[in-house]
Amino acid sequence: MKHAVLSFNNSWWPVVSAALLLGACSPKAGSVVTAPPASAAPVATAPAPPAAPAFQIPVEYYTLPNGLRVVLSPDHTAPTATVAAYYNVGFRNEPRNRTGYAHLFEHLMFQGSQNLGKMEFISLVQKNGGIMNGSTRFDFTNYFEVVPTHKLETILWAEADRMRGTALTPASLANQQGVVKSEVRVNVLNQPYGGFPWLDMPQKANKNWNNAHNFYGDLKDLDAATLPDAQAFFKTYYSPANAVLAVVGDFEPAQAKAWVEKYYATIPSAPRPPKPDLTEPRQEQEQRFTQDDKLATKPALAFAYHMPERNTPEYYALILLDQILLQGKDSRLYQAMVQRRGLTDNVSGGINYLGNAFNYSGPMLWMGDLTYDQSMKADSVVGVLDQEIGRLAKGGVSQATLDLAVVKLRSSLYDQLSGSDNFGRADMLAAFALFDNDPSRINRLEAEFRKVTPELMQQTIRDYLRPTNRTIIVVNPLAKS
Repeated sequence: MKHAVLSFNNSWWPVVSAALLLGACSPKAGSVVTAPPASAAPVATAPAPPAAPAFQIPVEYYTLPNGLRVVLSPDHTAPTATVAAYYNVGFRNEPRNRTGYAHLFEHLMFQGSQNLGKMEFISLVQKNGGIMNGSTRFDFTNYFEVVPTHKLETILWAEADRMRGTALTPASLANQQGVVKSEVRVNVLNQPYGGFPWLDMPQKANKNWNNAHNFYGDLKDLDAATLPDAQAFFKTYYSPANAVLAVVGDFEPAQAKAWVEKYYATIPSAPRPPKPDLTEPRQEQEQRFTQDDKLATKPALAFAYHMPERNTPEYYALILLDQILLQGKDSRLYQAMVQRRGLTDNVSGGINYLGNAFNYSGPMLWMGDLTYDQSMKADSVVGVLDQEIGRLAKGGVSQATLDLAVVKLRSSLYDQLSGSDNFGRADMLAAFALFDNDPSRINRLEAEFRKVTPELMQQTIRDYLRPTNRTIIVVNPLAKS
């Protein structure tokens, strides 16, 4: 089974057919409303229908004495349960001169624990009709399983067993060093556009080493990892106090709490590791880079702008600007670059290529990328980008456009939260518990987006979508088409 360093699309917003009531839009442009003649009797109007009930996800949140934060969210629509263990360690936390170490350790967690041998965890899940995976992101490493409801206790026991202690040996470390190095060669070094732009852009746009190093791992750093390194890493970052356990699906909360208490409460704890300084200086000058790609046949371009700080009004505004500019075939950049000018066959992107707009903590980029024909100049592509952002900056974002962006976002968001495997819900609950100590934020997101005004949108464009806050990477293809 492949344990990916990431599972991402260039846009995290899924294509949806949500069976939810959408927020009301403004009247279509050009619609005409006529008034009754002055002499006519007043027209009786039907009372306005009651507002649709808010989408509420049940959230029970508590902390065990050893520091493990637990989120329970029952959902009886399908006879499955999802268990997600999130550890507050990702690419940004790994030690200097040990690039790729967070990802390497994700692999090591599948090599066995106190009561389960190598690969037995995977076998346990699969033989019981479940699915599972793990991933490493900017600010966390996660492990999740989706199993039939009657196997929930078994999986809680198994996940607790490896939190209590993973099997670290010289042989398992050497084996997984080889696996990860192979991933780097296959997924990055020997692929056209291998690290473009998800791996390349953070290294170019950021200045702080924690945000700007090669998080997939330099081969020399992966070779240098030692067994004492791995043991220290586990002791530091895989403590219950540095973790969140989310349980979502078809279960009774009282029973789930009893199982969590039984299997997790006696795991020894350790102090939470200090948080690294992730601050980035304000970017005041555009950065441009060109990189050769011996395997690419077409030029490519990526652009990135530093995001506002998470959970600020401007952060919510830029998420909506992403909907307007980049998400879907009705987006401004798709219409301008694909439909009208034919510069490319697609332009994609979003916020946080390694996750979504909510499951990170620290500096982030709003980013887009595309390939284009050899006959085109990179400056022409950038010119269209500037033109579309400039149109919004000059003309403003109308209330109708803002309403549509909220509807698109709401539909996408609730589709993710209503997925049949419940992973989207578990992911967001765990992230909000891990980063905000408040998983109930999941029920307040829509209200935050409803607070955004056209004026705030325009101010956010001026402050954050300025060329001096931008980094551009151009891929120079060296392979023959």
